[in-house]
Parts: sequence; structure tokens; C-alpha cells
Amino acid sequence: MDPKIQNAFRALADPTRRDIVQMLAAKDMTIAQLTERFDMTRAAVKKHLTVLSDGGLITVEAKGRERINRLEPKGIAPVLDWLSYFDRFWDDRLSNLQEAIERNKK
Repeated sequence: MDPKIQNAFRALADPTRRDIVQMLAAKDMTIAQLTERFDMTRAAVKKHLTVLSDGGLITVEAKGRERINRLEPKGIAPVLDWLSYFDRFWDDRLSNLQEAIERNKK
């Protein structure tokens, strides 16, 4: 599997990181703003953000002393591309099943 996809799946594997992604989908946030929403240290939140950044799911912009975390929508594309294979797989299987049922009705 492509390392880019592996990093994205690794980033999404943790429920806290999925929560962070959802929060950043609503608005850009600093580490301090995110830390307020979790029962963990700032360092722990920073580690989650690093994994999300490594997975290409967020970008971080330095503004003065603050670091603004922003969702990177393009980062989810490799995951969606990989999952789309299974959409096609099940579409084909269900179409074949429907055809078989219709043949047996006749």
C-alpha cells in the first residue's frame, strides 16, 4: 500500500484524531483551542496533530506565536480513492446478484 495512504489511515485510526478532523472541518483552531476540548495535555494534542499532519490531513500555519491548524481536504483523497474500489466491487456483485435473481424468476 502507498505510504501516503498508510499515513492517512493511521491518522484516521484513532477516535481522538477523527474528532479533531471534525472540529477542524468546522473551523481552523490553535493547539490551545483544541486542548480545551479534550481531557489531555497540550503535548498529547500536539502528538495527535503531528500524526494528522504526517497523514496529509491537516496543515499548520504559523501566525506570530500561534500555530493555526487547518483541515486539508485534499489529504482525504487517497483514502477515498482506495475505498472507491470497494464501492465498485459491491456494485458489481449486487448487479450480478440482481441479474441472477431475475434470470431465476423467468
